Amino acid sequence: MVTPNSKTRSILVLGIGNILWADEGFGVRAVEAFHRRYIVPHNVSVLDGGTLGLYLIGLLQKADGLIVFDAIDYGLPPGKLKLVQGNEVPKFTAAKKLSLHQTGFQEVLSAVDLLGRSPRELALIGCQPLDPVSWGGPLTSPVRNQITPAIELACEMLAQWGSPAKMRTVLLQETERLLANDIDHENYEMRARSI
Repeated sequence: MVTPNSKTRSILVLGIGNILWADEGFGVRAVEAFHRRYIVPHNVSVLDGGTLGLYLIGLLQKADGLIVFDAIDYGLPPGKLKLVQGNEVPKFTAAKKLSLHQTGFQEVLSAVDLLGRSPRELALIGCQPLDPVSWGGPLTSPVRNQITPAIELACEMLAQWGSPAKMRTVLLQETERLLANDIDHENYEMRARSI
């Protein structure tokens, strides 16, 4: 269990995955919803990491704490959330592949570790996908239903790390959203259902 740490200077809340592959987009959709619903302290950054892979190295090197949302094949029932922390998070490419894009993120964590600047605190909030391969498909119901519980877990982690998120009292403007150009969750899924 992660203990509170008031010395955490920089925390990154990151969503990874590919929204073009149904449930594989869980991480991106979770971080998008988190950003829409919550305001974070100045030391916390929120990022849609999508499939950036190795391009994330510089950002992770600057983070003292890292919370990652992702679709992960744990072999659990579809939609089941699992929180993995610290050394339990696979860091090397030899570890079990967690999802279609996961090898790239394992390489990122490994590279950051080899560079000697890994986040001190690490939490991975994974959701078991039902359908990680339907091209252009929306999130399935069991996975979509876990976005709010996943966000609540992230809020718990941020509070434990001394940087609590606060519910927005004013709606986020379209120009402030993480995703735009019709790839935000609502617009994308509306188009996917109409195809």
